[in-house]
Amino acid sequence: MSSLIRPRKPGKLAKTPARPPVHSYSAPQASFQPRGQSFKRSNAIGASFGSALEALWANRLRSLLTGLGIFIGVAAVIAALTLTQGASASINSRISSLGTNSITISNGTATNGGVFSAVGSVQSLTSDDAISLEKIPHVAEVSPIVTISTQVVYGNQNWNTRVQGVDISYQTIQSWDMAQGTWFSQFDQSAGSPVALIGQTVAHSLFDASGANPLGQTIRIRDQLFRVLGVLQSKGTQGASDQDDVVFVPITTAITRLKNSTYVDQIQVQVDSANNVDQVQQNIKAILEQRHRITGGAPDDFRSLSSNQLLQTANQFSQILSILLVGIAGISLTVGGIGIMNIMLVSVTERTREIGIRMSVGARQRDIRNQFLIESLTLCLVGGAIGMLLGLLIGFAVTQAAGLPFVVSITSILMPFIVSSAIGIIFGLYPAIRASKLDPIVALRTE
Repeated sequence: MSSLIRPRKPGKLAKTPARPPVHSYSAPQASFQPRGQSFKRSNAIGASFGSALEALWANRLRSLLTGLGIFIGVAAVIAALTLTQGASASINSRISSLGTNSITISNGTATNGGVFSAVGSVQSLTSDDAISLEKIPHVAEVSPIVTISTQVVYGNQNWNTRVQGVDISYQTIQSWDMAQGTWFSQFDQSAGSPVALIGQTVAHSLFDASGANPLGQTIRIRDQLFRVLGVLQSKGTQGASDQDDVVFVPITTAITRLKNSTYVDQIQVQVDSANNVDQVQQNIKAILEQRHRITGGAPDDFRSLSSNQLLQTANQFSQILSILLVGIAGISLTVGGIGIMNIMLVSVTERTREIGIRMSVGARQRDIRNQFLIESLTLCLVGGAIGMLLGLLIGFAVTQAAGLPFVVSITSILMPFIVSSAIGIIFGLYPAIRASKLDPIVALRTE
């Protein structure tokens, strides 16, 4: 038996399998962490965005109805902004046409027991007032104005228009050019001659049917006959106002033949330089108060406004109107935001089990929160983009119908996305936080 056992040779050991060398583990350097974290974060946001789109598409009809409040509200805001900006641009254009060195003097306001009536309710300005203002230093041109709305007749044609009695200098103040004929002369004004200058709209309305040349023709204004001395060059429309729908006659003719009154409606003053407007305005106030015997701090029976003051007043009015319209439209946006919150809460309830499964496989609270927040934000941004396009179309249609310029500002482009993002975050944050706070175990048990 011993022969079966072979003794080992001295000096030889049995071979054992070699173990792999043990290396010490060291953590990655901190310099590589930010890049990895940003990559993981971008992947997580991308996954949340994709999941949000899938959820919205899976319930597309509900998403469309939910976003309806958003894009109707945004469309209302954009349409309101476009309308007010167009009206403001039209008013500013009309005021700017007067020049930066013009002053308009109007009749004052009547008071009865401390109650103010409408502007112009007191007839206080006269042609003699206008003559006295010509002596003020730095005054270049002065023109009293009488305005009458009446019917003008030529042959079988008639046209309702605006007839204005003006001074010779009104041509310079308003920069009117002649298409045919000449402006009336100083002799026509002094003699009160029955001569008239007609705008392009009046010329087409009265003479196109007969094909007659307006120059030298006789037209009837009320019960007075006037000879057409010239046709004005077209100035076009400004908003709803047609500048060419006008007839000019000498101021003396208008007072004696058409208005039968010594009072005028306005006085326009042109200053030689914009730097002298304030000083001239103060001198006008002093002279008119002296002529009208206004003393002791009594209210003036006239109003004087420079073109800059008119621009400031018009801009303030446009801003107030914009705030009012945008505030009304903001109510619709608030209602739309409440609808977003309601639908997101319903979505959280419906997808409770899905939230539990995601949490059980490693999703963190912020992943769940970001998913629902991105879903709300996406819904609002899509609604805002559609609302912007709809609002611009409505604004274009309304401004064109009203004869206003269509103005698109950077505010009209950025506001829908800013407002939509704010609504998506504000009204989507609570449902998103509520979803992230769910207990995974309880969520998995939910059927």
